[in-house]
Amino acid sequence: MSEQDPHKPSSEAENSGSERSARRPTIAQVATQASVSRQTVSNVINAPQRVRRDTRDRVEQVIAELDYRPLKFAQGLRTGHSNLIALGFRTAAVEQSVILDAFFHALTAETQARGYRVVLATGDDDTSEIAAYEDLLGRYDIDALVLTGTHASDPRFAWLTERQVPFVSFGRPWRAGGVHAWVDVDGASGVRHATFHLLERGHRRIAFIGWPDGPGVGEDRRSGWEQACRTTGLVMDGLLRQVEESMEQGRAAAASLLDSDDPPTAIVCVSDVVALGAWIEVTARGCEPGRDVAIVGFDDSATAAVVGLSSLMQPLAAVARACIDCLQAMLDDGDATALPTPRQILLPPHLVIRKSSS
Repeated sequence: MSEQDPHKPSSEAENSGSERSARRPTIAQVATQASVSRQTVSNVINAPQRVRRDTRDRVEQVIAELDYRPLKFAQGLRTGHSNLIALGFRTAAVEQSVILDAFFHALTAETQARGYRVVLATGDDDTSEIAAYEDLLGRYDIDALVLTGTHASDPRFAWLTERQVPFVSFGRPWRAGGVHAWVDVDGASGVRHATFHLLERGHRRIAFIGWPDGPGVGEDRRSGWEQACRTTGLVMDGLLRQVEESMEQGRAAAASLLDSDDPPTAIVCVSDVVALGAWIEVTARGCEPGRDVAIVGFDDSATAAVVGLSSLMQPLAAVARACIDCLQAMLDDGDATALPTPRQILLPPHLVIRKSSS
């Protein structure tokens, strides 16, 4: 049995240190107890002249009571920021979505380029994701959060707003209420452009295969097709199909359209997954996508590029850059939750034309 290095702490000491670290008061706890924002606590510590005397006294008293000692290094010494940004997402959504995976990599690259680090807050639903936020905010001095997967009646917006946590979402509120900063891709304008592209190629019966009804991305994309049809006088009756996100259902929808009395000559799809299902059905009938039936997808996946599927590409690098721009504007403002007009940015997708619609 080897002797223990006298300069190396024992396991008991290491465990004790870990426990002390886990119990270390955070800026979020100070802010809650003093009834102020986390940014105000940072200002009291790093720029006290920016805080009213009575507020500063109250915060300093809580700091003393909790024995709060902020972690500061590098840029944090000057700004009072930890340079930690949390990314909230559903684990299953990332596993199933090429777009969210690509966004995660784009956001990581953007934050690293600006001196930030990304920590993850994951959950299976709204409740567990909010619990992950609460745990992170309790353990670390998180500067801000980036949300994904927004939906109608999204409770995360109100939860973060009530706690005065700066955040921006990749995705619009979708009737969830509240006003906050967000960045999104304009699906309606993208699908509208794709429909006009097919019209220019001579198509007059243009179908759309979308997702089931409900406020959100699917409704947004379908509205682009509807707008283009109304503007140009194209018939829509009998040319809409709504399916879940799968190639099998995309194929079945395409079969239904092609078996109708007056089949379409072109199909715009809500996603590449659905479009690839339509592609399979068209080719199984001995037809050639593009020559016999045009097909356009959405997301510009790697598979779309391989098979020659025209698709709308989301500008994910620009989305990530805009998200961090929004957060920096909040953090630099001094009171991140009091910006009079939160930035709300809608970016157009780019139509990549390949043989399926050329």
